[in-house]
Amino acid sequence: MSLLRLENLTKKFGGLTAVNNVSFESGQGSIVGLIGPNGAGKTTVFNLITGNYQPNEGNIIFDGQPIAGLLTHKIVSMGIARTFQTIRLFKNLSALENVLAGCHCRMKSGIFGGMFRTPAQKREEREALEQALAELDFVGLGEQADVLSSNLSYGNQRLLEIARALATRPRLLILDEPAGGMNEQETDSLIRLIRRTQDRGITVLLIEHDMGLVMEVCEKLVVIEYGGKIAEGTPDEIKENPRVIEAYLGTEEEDE
Repeated sequence: MSLLRLENLTKKFGGLTAVNNVSFESGQGSIVGLIGPNGAGKTTVFNLITGNYQPNEGNIIFDGQPIAGLLTHKIVSMGIARTFQTIRLFKNLSALENVLAGCHCRMKSGIFGGMFRTPAQKREEREALEQALAELDFVGLGEQADVLSSNLSYGNQRLLEIARALATRPRLLILDEPAGGMNEQETDSLIRLIRRTQDRGITVLLIEHDMGLVMEVCEKLVVIEYGGKIAEGTPDEIKENPRVIEAYLGTEEEDE
C-alpha cells in the first residue's frame, strides 16, 4: 500500500524549473532512494514534501490525504519527519535536549498546564523524557545524552538528527544525505540503523551519494536528472539502466 505518492510534481524558481513533472510512490514500510547528479533537484523534492516549498503543479498525497500547501508543522504532526543535508542541531543544547525538542510536537499541554504544573503536564514531560532517552539508545547515543551536541563527532551529530526526527513519531522518515561525512564504519552502522527503523514500521525515503549504501539498503530507486525522473526500479535494474549510466558517467561522445 502506498504511503506517499507524488503526482506530476513541478517546482519553478523564476525561469528555472527545479523539479519537472516528477511522479513516484513510497510503499508503506519501504526504503526508497532518490538519486541523481548534483543539482538534479533531489533536495527540492524533499522540500516540497515537507512543506518548505509549495509546488507550482502536481499533487503530494500522504496516507490518502493531499498535503501540498500545508504548513510544515502540520505536515510533521501528520507523521512526516526529516533530517537535512546540512546539520541543523541546537549547538548549545545537550543531545538529550535536542531530542526532547522533537518530542514537543506531540505534547498537548498548553500554557495553563505549564503554568500550574498539572498532572497531565507532568505525565507528558515524563513520557517525553523516556521517549527521548529511548531514541538516543536506538541510534547508539544513549551514553552521550548529557554531551553538548556541538561536542559530538560529525557522524554522531548525524545520528542525533535522526534521533530527533524519530522523536516526532513519524510514519515517514526523510533522510537527506545521512552518510555525508561518515567513515566506512559509521556508514555500516547507519545501514543497520536504517533497517532497524524500517523494522519499526517506518517508511524511509532518502537521498544519498554513497552508492554502496544506496544499493545495499534501498528496495527501490528513483533517479532524477535536470529536475525530471529518468528511471525507477530495483537497485539491480537501476545499475543496468543505460540512461542512469549516461547521467552519472557521461557518454563517449561527450568525452571526445
